[in-house]
Amino acid sequence: MRLRVVAVTMMMCLCTLSTHAGNADPHANYPNKPITLIVGYSPGGSNDVIARLLAREMQKSMGQTVVVENRPSTGAIVGAIATANAKPDGYTLMIAASGPIVINPAVYKKLPYSPRQDFDPISLVATFPLLLSVKGDSSFQNVSELVAYTKKNPDRSNYSSSSSAFQLATELLKERTGLVAQHIPYKGSNDSAMAVASGEVSFSLLDPGPAAGAIRGGLIRGLAVTSAERMPVYPDIPTLKEQGVDMQVGFWIGLFAPAGTPSAIVKRLEQETAKAITNADMKKEMTQMGLIPTASSPEQFAQQIGQEIDMWSTLAKQNNISVE
Repeated sequence: MRLRVVAVTMMMCLCTLSTHAGNADPHANYPNKPITLIVGYSPGGSNDVIARLLAREMQKSMGQTVVVENRPSTGAIVGAIATANAKPDGYTLMIAASGPIVINPAVYKKLPYSPRQDFDPISLVATFPLLLSVKGDSSFQNVSELVAYTKKNPDRSNYSSSSSAFQLATELLKERTGLVAQHIPYKGSNDSAMAVASGEVSFSLLDPGPAAGAIRGGLIRGLAVTSAERMPVYPDIPTLKEQGVDMQVGFWIGLFAPAGTPSAIVKRLEQETAKAITNADMKKEMTQMGLIPTASSPEQFAQQIGQEIDMWSTLAKQNNISVE
């Protein structure tokens, strides 16, 4: 009888242990292998720099290697497809800008991915205005002089952009100012900046990251910023509004996972992102690039994305801007 009681007790203990094991969080040991962070642009641009800064901080905090993988293409489409098709396990993530998420669906007639359905937004990482830039030794001193030149020389005037986001913003600038220029696409922001520095194009709206080094080196010069106020890092560059142009535009950089990624992993990554961008060193580096460290919840980010897709789609339709 005593043996039977012992046996029953042991079975109950084993069942209890089994139940606890079954209820254990299957993602509690995440991450337990390297993480790949896809960037849809070439090295040197703001997205690439932010990805490497975030990877550095996440490695320290999460104890796993975070590898940045550049997949440059027009509109960052290749990187978006790679992320959308990846296994939703938290080991393939994407640093993406406004372009592939809220601008591409506004201007492309067909996209091989769905920004609303193929990704789980995790968090914003940074926001930033744009810099209207010309070659360093250009004779243009303000927006009015650039506009006047392009009107007199339409066949010799062009602009660079690294994605449809910058193209749409520039087309809006053309509408608001009367600029006349043809669009020349490039695969990354750094390439776009170098096109201005070399004189391949007349001007460009650049994100502050890749423009920073070229401005400090005198290769390019900022004529205006698209923010409501002057940027602290470039206090001598006036806003468009100061020059009589009614236009204010800003973009963002954020972290995404493939759709269907477990909520526990998304939450962990949201927390790690918030921790990283409040790190003093990373915050300083981002600010020096002209970027504004910005965090959000997945829900807030998803809502913002939906609103911006609708806004940019309306703007593209009104201005008859589309990409085949």
